[in-house]
Amino acid sequence: MRFLRRNSADTEAPVTEATAEAADSTRTAGKGRPTPKRREAQGRRSGPVPPPPRTQREAFKRMRGNKVSKEDRRAAATERRQRMMAGEDKYLLPRDRGPVKAYIRDLVDARRNLMGLFMPLAILVFVALLTPSLAVQRYATLATTFMLIAMVIEGLVLGRLVTKKVRAKFPTEPIKGLSIGWYSFIRASQLRRLRVPKPRVKPGEAIK
Repeated sequence: MRFLRRNSADTEAPVTEATAEAADSTRTAGKGRPTPKRREAQGRRSGPVPPPPRTQREAFKRMRGNKVSKEDRRAAATERRQRMMAGEDKYLLPRDRGPVKAYIRDLVDARRNLMGLFMPLAILVFVALLTPSLAVQRYATLATTFMLIAMVIEGLVLGRLVTKKVRAKFPTEPIKGLSIGWYSFIRASQLRRLRVPKPRVKPGEAIK
């Protein structure tokens, strides 16, 4: 029964020089170039550069996702703070961005407002209420009441004045008087050195 046996000559073909060269070509055809380094591969997978963060919270989340040192985080936070104080638009909060808000800040910063004494007045009232003298408390309360009334009147006048100038300078922008008045009041009620971003005009300077 020789036909049931497998012929070793049929199953094992002789290895010639041509078959060896063909095997080598098929083995190296898929590569053809050196293996890239890990740094190069990571650089290719990185993709496009993401846009800058729009808010501080988004910046913190992005910093937490990227493992950086404390020194780098502090340096980045310091740089963002400096640029925000300088008034660079993309580093400001959304409520402070745009040429309209910058113009409102210039109008408010160029004026000497009574509302700038709001915070010192609140501290003075708090100290007066801690004194045991009833006369001091009465005079402090009376003075505070008159000051608050004057500040409210000044805030209304300032809001109408700023709204009028903003509408004249930006006639195509959708201007809301209440929003502009409130923004002007908040800006004017802060101490000049604590305003964010910092004032870029001097008191009494003419704003066109």
